[in-house]
Amino acid sequence: MKKLILILMITLFSAACFASEQRAIETAKAWLDIVDSGNYEESWSQAAPFFQSQLTSDQWVQAVDSVRSPLGDALSREVKNAAEHSTLPNAPDGEYVVMTLDSSFENSESVVEAVAVIKLSGEWQVVGYFIN
Repeated sequence: MKKLILILMITLFSAACFASEQRAIETAKAWLDIVDSGNYEESWSQAAPFFQSQLTSDQWVQAVDSVRSPLGDALSREVKNAAEHSTLPNAPDGEYVVMTLDSSFENSESVVEAVAVIKLSGEWQVVGYFIN
């Protein structure tokens, strides 16, 4: 009976972690849709306060436009991996999910994107975006 209860608890915990990670991924993809639409100011507005504290909206618009515009339209995007973290370099401690995505764009078939999200007040928000 104790083993059954333990297995049930582990299963429920695993399911809860998976659901939380899935919500983090959904948040990142929705945010990337905003970036894909070219609405860079809105993507800055939707990002976490820590993201916003690192650069102004104008700096973000310039930076992301210089990288994304040459790529053309996003064609596909698949999550390669996602991992939970409680710390990230040069960021406050918190509940993070960092994911890498294999992406394809109109002018570049093989692009790797990385998105970090943080859970604040029960909601996931983007805290970092890197493209290579």
